Amino acid sequence: MVNERGYHYGVMARAIAELDQAGGERVALEDLAGRLGMSAAHFQRLFTQWVGVSPKRYQQYLALGHARSLLAERFTVLEAAHEAGLSGPGRLHDLFLRWEAMTPGEYAKGGAGLVISWGWFDSPFGPALVMGTEKGLCGLGFAAEMGAAAAFADLSERWPKATFVEDAARLKPWVDAAFGVAGGADEAPLYLIGAPFQIKVWEALLTIPSGHVTSYSEIARSIGQPTANRAVGAAVGRNPISWLIPCHRALAKSGALTGYHWGLPVKRAMLAWEAAREDAA
Repeated sequence: MVNERGYHYGVMARAIAELDQAGGERVALEDLAGRLGMSAAHFQRLFTQWVGVSPKRYQQYLALGHARSLLAERFTVLEAAHEAGLSGPGRLHDLFLRWEAMTPGEYAKGGAGLVISWGWFDSPFGPALVMGTEKGLCGLGFAAEMGAAAAFADLSERWPKATFVEDAARLKPWVDAAFGVAGGADEAPLYLIGAPFQIKVWEALLTIPSGHVTSYSEIARSIGQPTANRAVGAAVGRNPISWLIPCHRALAKSGALTGYHWGLPVKRAMLAWEAAREDAA
C-alpha cells in the first residue's frame, strides 16, 4: 500500500542521514538498526519490502560514488533514445504514460481559466503533493525535506492565475497508477504546463530508462542546444512533475548529484530505489 511505502521512506530517510554521517564507512546492520530504534530483523524486513534487496546491498546504492558508477555503466545517450521514440522499451520506468503540453499562448496566460485539483498522498518518497487538470497530472512534488507549506507554494505559484480546488479523490486513480498501486487507473496522463524550452527538456527526461542516468550536457545536445547546459539545468529544476518526468536521473558530468528541487536525500533515495529494483529484476 502507498501509506506503508510512505512510512518506509521515513525510515529510509533516517537511514540515509545516518549513512551520510558515516562518511562512506560501512555501517553494520545491527548498528544502523539500533540507531533507528528498531531490531535488526525488523529493519532488514522494511528494507527488503521497500526495494527487494538487503540493507547491506542497498548501502552500495546509497554510497556517494554510486552516481559515478551509474554514469559509467548506465549512461543513456538521449539522441539514440529520441530516435527509438518515447514509446520504446526504455520509456520512463514500467508505466504507460501519455502526455500533451499547454500551448505557448496558454502558458503565457499564467493558468488563467484553468481549474487545478490538488491533494496530498503518501508515496514511496514521503508526502507527495499532486495537482492535475481535467487532462492529466500537472504537478507532483515532495515535502519530506522542504515541508508541506513550501511545497504547496512552490507548485501553485507556477500558475498564479489558475483556480486551485482541493480534490484528492479525483486525482487518486492517476496517483495510484503513478506509484504502481493495484486498482489504480490504467495510465497516468500528464499535462505539461511550461515554456516551450522547458517542455523540450522535460520530453528528453522522459526518454531516460529507470535505473539509468544521463548528464545535463547530454540533454542539451539532444534538444539541439549543445551550449545551453545552464538553461537545461534550470529547466530540469523547474520540472513540475517529479518522479514521472524523472529529473532525478540527470547528473553532472562528474557524477555529483548537484541540487535537487525537492531535496538531495529524496534524489538519492529515488536513484537507489530504481537501481536496486533494476538489479533485483
